[in-house]
Amino acid sequence: MNDYEQKAYEEVQAWKRKLLKRSNLIKRVSKKAQDKINEKIPEKVHSVITDSIKNMVKMTVAGSSFTTKMEMARNLSLEEREKKLVEKIAVYQKTATVEGAGTGAGGILLGLADFPLLLSIKMKFLFEAAAVYGFDTKEYEERLFILHIFQLAFSSDEKRKETLQIVENWEERIKEIIDMDWQQFQQEYRDYIDFVKMLQLLPGIGAVVGAYANYNLMEHLGEVAKNAYRIRILANAPRLY
Repeated sequence: MNDYEQKAYEEVQAWKRKLLKRSNLIKRVSKKAQDKINEKIPEKVHSVITDSIKNMVKMTVAGSSFTTKMEMARNLSLEEREKKLVEKIAVYQKTATVEGAGTGAGGILLGLADFPLLLSIKMKFLFEAAAVYGFDTKEYEERLFILHIFQLAFSSDEKRKETLQIVENWEERIKEIIDMDWQQFQQEYRDYIDFVKMLQLLPGIGAVVGAYANYNLMEHLGEVAKNAYRIRILANAPRLY
């Protein structure tokens, strides 16, 4: 490992501790409130979310969408790759923010449109992140890895622990993984973002909530993607100590 890789390794260890830390009391209480709110949400809203996630998972696994070119040279250092990743995160944050503000200002119908749009933005970013790190998304295994990054970012405490173990031992665990359980996948995602995203449907505050939520959700996804790929790359790098 060079100095940058050593620093990245230490940052990954700190990130894993933060990721695995149990949700605080406020989040656990808000989950109970969220469950009650979900019961009052029109079935149409639930259907839009469910169908959007199901279609996104199917398209990702099939490789029928979100294509990106392998624009990065194979000989780039980790530091050079991550400078490019930071630039991409900023671009996608801006896109997601504008999209969230626009749909949030449009009331329930446009607010509903935000779910599939934001999913597309997130997945397009993950495909480009894979290219930045030199992984070819034409490979089925790499598309499955992208879905695991997504699940690592947006899931419950227990599912996060389980998914992190898969990511940390990807070369061995991929042999056991045939497909993604989209039903569990969509439930984990919905439980993670429902509370704040439902506020986006409310008149008057939807635009502000939509912009803020989308910006932060993309920032979070960018951090998870960076560390997930770091884990794979640094696993084969000799340590300085």
